[in-house]
Amino acid sequence: MDEEKQAAGEFAALPRMPTEFENETATGSLAWVREGTRVLTFRAPRWDGLEARPLTVAALVLATYPIAMTVQRALLEGSPTFVWAGFLNGWTGVAVILWLCWVVARSGETVKPATLFAVSFSGWLVFNLGFSAVLLSLRAVLGPSDDWPVPLQWSAWLMPMCWAGLAQVALLWRVSGSNLARAAVLLLMPVPLAVSGWLAPVVFWWPEAPADVEAAHAGLALTDEVVAAQPQLLDDALAALQPPHPNRVNVYGLTYAPYAAEDVFMRESAVVARTMRERFGANGRMVELVVNPATTTTLPWATPLNLRKAIAHVATVMDRERDVLFVHLTSHGGADGKLASNTWPLKTEPMTPELLKRWLDEAGVRWRVISVSACYSGSWIAPLAGDGTLVMTAADADHTSYGCGRRSELTFFGRAMYEDALRETWSFTEAHAAARKLIEVREKEAGKSDGYSNPQISEGAGIRDVLQRLHEQQRGAR
Repeated sequence: MDEEKQAAGEFAALPRMPTEFENETATGSLAWVREGTRVLTFRAPRWDGLEARPLTVAALVLATYPIAMTVQRALLEGSPTFVWAGFLNGWTGVAVILWLCWVVARSGETVKPATLFAVSFSGWLVFNLGFSAVLLSLRAVLGPSDDWPVPLQWSAWLMPMCWAGLAQVALLWRVSGSNLARAAVLLLMPVPLAVSGWLAPVVFWWPEAPADVEAAHAGLALTDEVVAAQPQLLDDALAALQPPHPNRVNVYGLTYAPYAAEDVFMRESAVVARTMRERFGANGRMVELVVNPATTTTLPWATPLNLRKAIAHVATVMDRERDVLFVHLTSHGGADGKLASNTWPLKTEPMTPELLKRWLDEAGVRWRVISVSACYSGSWIAPLAGDGTLVMTAADADHTSYGCGRRSELTFFGRAMYEDALRETWSFTEAHAAARKLIEVREKEAGKSDGYSNPQISEGAGIRDVLQRLHEQQRGAR
């Protein structure tokens, strides 16, 4: 018995041998991470002793999901919503990589497809860990990614993805045993990058929308009171227009802001109207047409029909042989030349320069100053240009303007032209030239990535003399 107890005690004192599962998940996992790091640094993996089992492959693939969930949540403020559909995305990219590994391994016959896939995916796993650390560090220093300079937003995503993709190409190229396999790698490796990064990204959290955005997306409140008040608001605004002073160049003005989902256009309308009143004597001669939930009971809506009515009525009040009609339009603009309209649940059509010119011609307005604050607004120059017209735009026909997002107080054009330049002169051409310089500097400082917006201007020979008289008139009144 004593011998049995002694043997039992010695057996109990021996260290417990790890199971096969523990070996796979402990020392084995470190080996995969080590070789994944080699892949990511463009070094050849050490294949000796590496053999992927189903558990290995499953663990490597599934490990990317908790990393993505944790990092995405850390990058967002507030109370974002968890998106279960995130588990459904990313599998197309995994399938493409798995197929490429099978093709490459079969062509070279130096490593098994499952092992090659495990090493490849280990590289992606190490990349995700490092990439996440970089994003979180930038978030801690610079704040939310929406506030980063635009070039940094692009480079922080594009450059690491290109690095990881090239590292994967280098791995599979080494193992490939035929030109056909190498061609497949070059042609298909961009697919998982595009699918996972742009077409169907793995997104587990949907950011919480700010209160002002939620209100805007709720659309216009079409209550009985609002529907009844809107026609009267337009009638009252038009009826309040004062007759022209005799022997003076009077400025009548209209602002048109038809995009309800972003307050920047409502604010720009107010700034432009104030500048015209204070600098050009347009007090009592301005009508603001604005679509915004905050102004449904105070300002008439910016709809094409209201703009047409306003132009027609102003033409009956002003002295069409002497006075100037100023029209400022502000919204998002398309490369097709259309000015975006956001009036849901109302259905309205976008404005075009052809429509505006037709209505001005029908009303008999002779002297026109037209200001268009929108992307690609240079396309409005040719349709509107004429002897009696001055046209100013925030961009040329090929570039976006800047500052029209939900975080913007004013567009860059609106601020430079109507808060800065026109406070120093009564000449629209001088102000536009000064605004161009201000905008170029500010766009560079803000990191605008698609080139200078390049604001445009066209002045007809006839209106030049009229605006010169206006300039001298206003300067003499100070």
